[in-house]
Amino acid sequence: MINKDLAKLTIDKSNVKYYHSTRKKLFFKILAFIGIPILGLILYLLIFNPVVEVEVTTVSKVYPSQMFTLLNASGYVVAQRKASVASKITGQIEWLGVEEGSQVKKGQIIARLEGKDARAAREQAKANLDNAISNLKIAKVEMNDALLHYNRQKELVSHGIVPQSEFDIAEARYKRAKAAVSAAESSIHAYKAALRSADVAVNYTYIRAPFDAVVLTKDADIGDIITPLGAAANAKAAVVTIADMDSLLVEADVSESNLQKVKVDQPCEIQLDALPETRFRGKVHMIVPTADRSKASVMIKVKFLDRDKRVLPEMSAKVAFLERPVTEEEQKPKTAVNTETVVTYNSSKFAFLIKDNHVTKVPLTTGTQIGDMVEVLDGVKPGDKVVINPPRTLKDGSRIKIEEK
Repeated sequence: MINKDLAKLTIDKSNVKYYHSTRKKLFFKILAFIGIPILGLILYLLIFNPVVEVEVTTVSKVYPSQMFTLLNASGYVVAQRKASVASKITGQIEWLGVEEGSQVKKGQIIARLEGKDARAAREQAKANLDNAISNLKIAKVEMNDALLHYNRQKELVSHGIVPQSEFDIAEARYKRAKAAVSAAESSIHAYKAALRSADVAVNYTYIRAPFDAVVLTKDADIGDIITPLGAAANAKAAVVTIADMDSLLVEADVSESNLQKVKVDQPCEIQLDALPETRFRGKVHMIVPTADRSKASVMIKVKFLDRDKRVLPEMSAKVAFLERPVTEEEQKPKTAVNTETVVTYNSSKFAFLIKDNHVTKVPLTTGTQIGDMVEVLDGVKPGDKVVINPPRTLKDGSRIKIEEK
């Protein structure tokens, strides 16, 4: 009886074996359904579309002047007329009428110093001059009266009417009056000179622009003490620094070995790092007649032929010294690529354009040759990356790996 009860407690494993067998078959079917296509794709990519290692270059804008450039040099834009404007006297700034970027004309008042003492001295000199002029008038009146008395006494003494002593007194009086007039005139000259000196002192309180220019820096402000030497504590010498923008030149260093390629009035092309999309026409203004022994170079000053308000002092610049002047058409940039990127097949030209990690075969329309580059009229644009020296295995849609250098 007990054995029959224990037999009822045993588990029937026949159904379990059937369940596990069904799950395994389903798993292998799913694996075969998904895995075989993936495996096929992997085999296709590895065998029929492998990764190709390529070199890359960028489509860029170039200028035709590169074809007839003799020499390139770098330098900076420098103002040939530049001044730190200061005062000839010591004083405190009470008014400042310019700031950075202000345009000033020759003689324009830039700043004014406190000058009560100078103006008081001028008023005193003016008063002294007025007093001297009044004294001269009195002296002339006295001289005229003395002259009339002298002439009367002279006539009377000639007829024996008055004694000689009275004539002598009249003559002495006339001479004193005449001397007084001369002294008064000399005083007027002295007081006029004093007034001019006082005017100069007052004028020194006005700081003026020495030439037409643009303010580069403001070195002092209202309330600052200005002194000619700037040696006193908390004192400053310059109020502003100005530069004549019409005197801007590029100063470039050319090595001594290349100096024979440069001559005065030689055409140049100037490119500023701040304005990379613009080329400026220029010409050699001067070859400075001395060399820098530390750099074995000679300074060349290049003049701008076209003025541009965007050009500022101390901008870094690159100068191309040319064989001949640039024509108007040659001033325009052209889209170009390295000639080794262009593939020719059946009279058609194309290049491999890189998109992500694949290449796309694009047809090209080319133009003129520009050195080791060729003009592209259609097909790619500046900034596009293309394959240079494409291998024979490369084709449209190929996966690529950029070669590391």
